[in-house]
Amino acid sequence: MTRLKHEDVVEIPTTLEDYDQQLIDKTGCSLKELSKRAAGFQANIEVNHLQLKVAVIPMSCGQGIIEGFAESVTGIISYLGFKALTTKSWDAGGVAEAIQEGAEVLFMADDERFVAVNVRTGKVSDNGDATGRGYAVGLERMNDGLVGKKVLVLGAGPVGVGAAIALAHFRAEVGVYDIVSASSERLQETLIRHGYRVTIETDLNTALNRYQNIVDACPAENIILLEHITENTRIAAPGIPLGVQADGLKKVFTRLIHDPLHIGVGTMMFDVL
Repeated sequence: MTRLKHEDVVEIPTTLEDYDQQLIDKTGCSLKELSKRAAGFQANIEVNHLQLKVAVIPMSCGQGIIEGFAESVTGIISYLGFKALTTKSWDAGGVAEAIQEGAEVLFMADDERFVAVNVRTGKVSDNGDATGRGYAVGLERMNDGLVGKKVLVLGAGPVGVGAAIALAHFRAEVGVYDIVSASSERLQETLIRHGYRVTIETDLNTALNRYQNIVDACPAENIILLEHITENTRIAAPGIPLGVQADGLKKVFTRLIHDPLHIGVGTMMFDVL
């Protein structure tokens, strides 16, 4: 999991309405609608969740707490209509506090994993997979469908795998590029086990010139250059930092979705209902 910084998350709680409007403009879906789709719910069906209590627990292990992270996750969950709180205690004490407060869903993140756990049903959602699925839905909505369309996934980690499986489910023609060829091969094997096909791309520049739909799921900067962007390019970019070169950002901005937490957290929340 990419380790976020304070500056990546500090403004999230105060900018959720603006973010949501931009997402609607680009995909036709609000954050709530997109998250529900990614979790397997029909976007127009209301989910009875208003009484569900959610606790976000700060975790101090590894490199320690990211200032504002837990509060931003809580803000996103509250914006989606759930009763959410950030525990005052950390780690095991936070888990105990959450249960004592009657929380049924716990959100926790360390350096290795970021998970949502429904303690009543045993459902678990991992941020990597959920984020990949959420961004795949965002790209599908930007295109009004992906049947037969070529989509390049950059990065074959958990986010890229989650995105690739979802894209294949949408009947897109999926290609994958990872700087580590063995990672691309593992993703290909995973998709084959799910009954899907994927093309391994071995040259990044060639691949970026061949695909107009891109899921940027890798932590590399300045890999998608202005020369790779056309008027038909659409990018779903869960990767932190954003891989689009600054010169190309203005050209593709209205066809780009990118955020540090929103879509992944939203999908995780609906996953565990």
